[in-house]
Amino acid sequence: MKKILETGPSETGSRGGMAGVIRGLRESPWLGREFSIDSFPSYIDGGLPLRLAYSCYGFLRFLPRAKQYDLVHLHTAEKGSVFRKYLYLRAAKKAGAKVVVHIHGAEFLAFYDRLGGWKKRVVEDFFRRADLVLALSDSWKRELEARFSMAACETLYNGVDPALFEQAAGDPAEHRRAFLMLGRLGERKGTYDLIAAMELALRRDPELTLRLAGDGEVEKAQALVAEKGLEKSVTVLGWIGREETLRQLGEAAAIVLPSYHEGLPLSVLEGMAAGKAVLSTTAGAIPEAVTEENGILVEPGDIPALAEGLLRLSGDVELLCGMSQRNRQRVKELFSLERMHSRLAEQYRRLLEEVE
Repeated sequence: MKKILETGPSETGSRGGMAGVIRGLRESPWLGREFSIDSFPSYIDGGLPLRLAYSCYGFLRFLPRAKQYDLVHLHTAEKGSVFRKYLYLRAAKKAGAKVVVHIHGAEFLAFYDRLGGWKKRVVEDFFRRADLVLALSDSWKRELEARFSMAACETLYNGVDPALFEQAAGDPAEHRRAFLMLGRLGERKGTYDLIAAMELALRRDPELTLRLAGDGEVEKAQALVAEKGLEKSVTVLGWIGREETLRQLGEAAAIVLPSYHEGLPLSVLEGMAAGKAVLSTTAGAIPEAVTEENGILVEPGDIPALAEGLLRLSGDVELLCGMSQRNRQRVKELFSLERMHSRLAEQYRRLLEEVE
């Protein structure tokens, strides 16, 4: 079996979506049939001193391991992540491994466009040296190809396990006024826009409820809810684990994610897999997953439109039920883990065959 090393945030020491993707690849039965896959943590959450120390320690540990693998799959976001992974890429290439660069960061392109001088040249060299670049969507693929010179770029949609979310698929009519946001709380995800939209929508339907689940600016979100006097309708849960996530999905009619910047957010795919309608924005690859048949999209920052979306979904049971059925089917057809991992296996196979 060819040996592959997934490199990125720690599966146990990081709460971001990349860690979940890496865990899924390492445990994948579809990839495991023909590849031996390990993961290597290059980063953990924490304060700046801890992150710096761990990053340096991690890279030193990586150096002797690089030559043990046929292919190194680097999972990266923007900012410091891409510069750390550039060092890993050079070390892996020097050791003779093929390298896949997987771009996850929702603000990666905006980050690159703000760079200047040697930093921009490093990022450009990062793409140029990769054997394959993976984009989260077709739109991202086009954007990356427009900015960077690289050997190859392919789209790889994120995936979820539909079976895992079956227990969270209830009757949308029963919870038609209940909404759930999953993901890091903060301005980029549109958390404060959603709270403001709830304030507007509650004037017309006081029975609406919203739960906000995720890490990030939890205390700031709680303070805003209290300032607006919305405690009875809006609950800030903070970070929740897998079992609690499934429970919360089971008690919601729709998933809401009013982001300003996104790739292809797992929270939207998880909501779809659980048979929830989607209320989101046109950011990133979201329009490639959510259409008017299975959700409602508004422009980022459009608070009145967001409020109208909440009211429209809560007021139309037939609409909710139709979106519920279509979303579960859409995930099975386009955004399942099996489809994602099988497509990635094809990419691995092609790259490794070039070596033989």
